[in-house]
Amino acid sequence: MQAAINYVARGQARMRYFANDSSRDTVVIAPMPMRISESRALATSLDREGFALVPHRSAVADFADAAEVAQVHADEIAALVRDVTGADAVVVTGTGVLRFAERSSLSGALDNSRPARFAHVDVSDATAASFSARSHPEGQPAPRRTAHYNVWRALSPAPQDVPLALCDARSVADGDLLPADAIFDRDGVDVWSFEGLVVAHSPAHRWHWFRDLGRDEVIMFKTNDSDPAHAHAVPHVAFDDPDCPAGAPPRASIEMRAIAYWF
Repeated sequence: MQAAINYVARGQARMRYFANDSSRDTVVIAPMPMRISESRALATSLDREGFALVPHRSAVADFADAAEVAQVHADEIAALVRDVTGADAVVVTGTGVLRFAERSSLSGALDNSRPARFAHVDVSDATAASFSARSHPEGQPAPRRTAHYNVWRALSPAPQDVPLALCDARSVADGDLLPADAIFDRDGVDVWSFEGLVVAHSPAHRWHWFRDLGRDEVIMFKTNDSDPAHAHAVPHVAFDDPDCPAGAPPRASIEMRAIAYWF
């Protein structure tokens, strides 16, 4: 299909974006129509394209229950990432992030709950290294490799009106990734920030998506890898599916983040 990907404009001052009060964003959007390939049949790889669709059944009964997600889902995700990647250790960071398409009454009502509407990579190299050091498993030696993963699950039934698009890491040049400030704000107060990356257009980019996601599968994608022999980082963005029926329920999803270590 062809759909609009919200890139950022080149040649701007360093941009800032906020978890909740998007009216304060300084991101300059430059949308471009791009081909987005439905990729269930492609057998994509975490270490080649940087993302993969993985079967996974969770024991969580209610993903809106933060306590249940913390008690049950964090361990599930750590085990999943360890099994899929072969890492020696995996640390799940933070709690599950619930997001809702704008047609949902919950979009923006919860902390950091809107879809990400411009192409980005969650962390820069400097931020990834800092986060890896901060979460380093106690008693372990210095790692020979670390990698950051996002595990994304659709909670609303198919079809999803605002699915996730992922860009093949091999098609992204360093100059397409622009450092920006990601700021986590609550009730008008800036709580903390780090350096992320926003994405400028290139005709070389190859975008992918997965149609009609179910609860018993997840998209795993890489947001940073310290080993240059593997896919480095996957730009991603929420986009409007032009073929989704008007009456489809608004997309709801949960994402979990994890850092994998090899010693």
